[in-house]
Amino acid sequence: MILSEAELKSLIETRQQSPHQLLGMHPLGDGSGVVVRALLPHAAKVEAVPVHEPNQPRIPLKRLHKAGLFEGATRAATRVYAYDLVITDPEGHQQRTRDAYSFLPTLGDTDLYLFGQGNERRIYEKLGAHPRSIDGVAGTSFAVWAPNARRVSVVGEFNQWDGRIHPMRLLGPSGVWELFIPGVGHGALYKYELVNAQGALQLRADPYACCCETPPKNASIVWDDRRGSWSDAAWLEARRERDPFRSPLTVFEVHIGSWRKKSLAESFSYRELAGPLADYVRREGFTHVELLPVAEHAFYPSWGYQVTGFYAPTSRYGSPDDFQFLVNALHEAGIGVIIDWVPAHFPRDDWALARFDGTALFEHEDPRKGAHQDWGTLVFNYGRHEVRNFLTANALFWCDRYHIDGLRVDAVASMLYLDYSRKEGEWIPNQYGGRENLEAVNFLKEFNHLVHTEYPGTLTVAEESTAWPLVSRPPYLGGLGFSFKWNMGWMHDTLRYFSRNPVHRKYHQNDLTFAMLYHHHENFLLPLSHDEVVHGKGSLLGRMPGDDWRRFANLRALLAYQWFFPGKKLLFMGGEFGQSREWDANGELDWWLLEQGPFHVGLQRFVADLNQLYLQEPALWDADYDHDGFFWVDCSDQENSILSFVRQNRDRSSQVLVVLNLTPVPRLAYRVGLPRPGYWREILNSDSALYGGSNLGNLGGVTAEDYQVHQQLYSAALTLPPLSVVAFKPQG
Repeated sequence: MILSEAELKSLIETRQQSPHQLLGMHPLGDGSGVVVRALLPHAAKVEAVPVHEPNQPRIPLKRLHKAGLFEGATRAATRVYAYDLVITDPEGHQQRTRDAYSFLPTLGDTDLYLFGQGNERRIYEKLGAHPRSIDGVAGTSFAVWAPNARRVSVVGEFNQWDGRIHPMRLLGPSGVWELFIPGVGHGALYKYELVNAQGALQLRADPYACCCETPPKNASIVWDDRRGSWSDAAWLEARRERDPFRSPLTVFEVHIGSWRKKSLAESFSYRELAGPLADYVRREGFTHVELLPVAEHAFYPSWGYQVTGFYAPTSRYGSPDDFQFLVNALHEAGIGVIIDWVPAHFPRDDWALARFDGTALFEHEDPRKGAHQDWGTLVFNYGRHEVRNFLTANALFWCDRYHIDGLRVDAVASMLYLDYSRKEGEWIPNQYGGRENLEAVNFLKEFNHLVHTEYPGTLTVAEESTAWPLVSRPPYLGGLGFSFKWNMGWMHDTLRYFSRNPVHRKYHQNDLTFAMLYHHHENFLLPLSHDEVVHGKGSLLGRMPGDDWRRFANLRALLAYQWFFPGKKLLFMGGEFGQSREWDANGELDWWLLEQGPFHVGLQRFVADLNQLYLQEPALWDADYDHDGFFWVDCSDQENSILSFVRQNRDRSSQVLVVLNLTPVPRLAYRVGLPRPGYWREILNSDSALYGGSNLGNLGGVTAEDYQVHQQLYSAALTLPPLSVVAFKPQG
């Protein structure tokens, strides 16, 4: 095989898109021998040495060009055989390695075909960097999608970050570049060096990297993410059988970096956090934690919502093995793990996804579709098969590799509407002239279908702030397919009501009753999330009116109302003990408040008791989305700001009467209708002295009288403490 002048130049100028055709060992054109070529800019001497067949010849290679192109030929061999390169540098140091250009591609035609269709569900096992052994040779296979690049090389510590040493081959029209490099293993730093579509040289992090350097560094790290061991098989099996709509679900939302810290400057690692977080969440009685985005992000003030490494847990808190340890520890404690997932947009960092190969690859070229106005980020091109595959496979990746129990999808509204946060003329209508992003709609349906069918029992939750219909209904009914939708309307109305001075609440009781008019349109989750304690909004406690006693009484009433209202629950960390200042992602929660008198400790105990009661009473979760799981007893007493309702399970074997008195005026002998006779035990009183209240109550319970009130056959005269929620359960 004789190189032409053009072939020679393509190698030494690293413009060759199929280097395996010229480098490595090949038969001579006339079949009379073999030739070996290697491009090794830092070598002084190179020799090809047989590996398995010692009778095959050793082939010394001569320098063909000062750029480091070596070639050697022999007629003592008539076929290609396995060989090592023995490389001697100018100082006389020798290295022996299998030639990277002697291996077949690690991706097959089927892999590339499915990827091009957008249907390779495990593409993260094919693209990216994967330690493996081929022909008994340990190394790492690299593959990256960059269809418009002129050349792609793997660079890293193992080749002095020199893009001339390991150029990749382009696998036909797929746009995928591939190379297996012997001797590169777990923990190696690497990047891709691209000559982009415009001919500019750039370094890029691997979009499919499983591990990344700690920001502000941005190299990718070769990582074997199958190394760790799991002990949560029982949890996963039970999850498969659990019906999430008829099971208790209370979510504790956590920002890993600011829940607790070792010092002002250092957060706990995943591994260090595992025990304390599991113990605390179990003690407070939550069923799940939801972690603000854990995927790698360069810009810390984004709280993880500007992702640069979609397949890598952020290295700020440790390695992927450490993150696995955290999830496993929570599962062993009986706690589910939901993560925030951000397929709506990505940042413009020039080493990450933005214009990856010099073109708008992951995003749209037209900024009217590809640029997010509010956040300065870029919008994924959901109509491109490979981009859709990147995202759907990413969702499956977190469920597969890290046993995640749920994905809360951020900013769904920004995905659904082409005119989201855009003025007239700043957006492009869809093919029918509408504002709906039909490609994003199809992507969300596919994502939900795949997650729910491949990982039964796993939850998907939409943060969707508009009236888009059927968000939490299956795609076969025309829905988007989410398990749950955040009830943003309930959150806004409820917080607006509770922030009012009680003297004005009688004019706004609609804020608390309106949510039941649309409750059955979706499977709602009631959120009091991190978004409500930032950007000048203050803490939940800080939004409550009055002095300390009234603020805490109001906050206890708010949380009780949330827990008793139909729908699943979410509370951001700190809300359970009355964090008094706005959340600071750079600090930690004000745990010292628990030493400042009875109110904070009382609230913390109240939330724990509220969760315990919630778990014990099927009335509070079994029929969340059934029409007969809730009914108002009376919601018309605006003058006194009193509401009452009943929660019950499907067969009505469990019933709970809930009464809210949302003024600071105690109500004595206030008669409320009851659906059945007998003794009703008081099972919760937010005014208990245990919680910092005034300890006014019903001495353990009341007995129903044969006296009709509120269209109920029975009733009882209740004592309603000030700014309180009391709950009763029938006995017998």
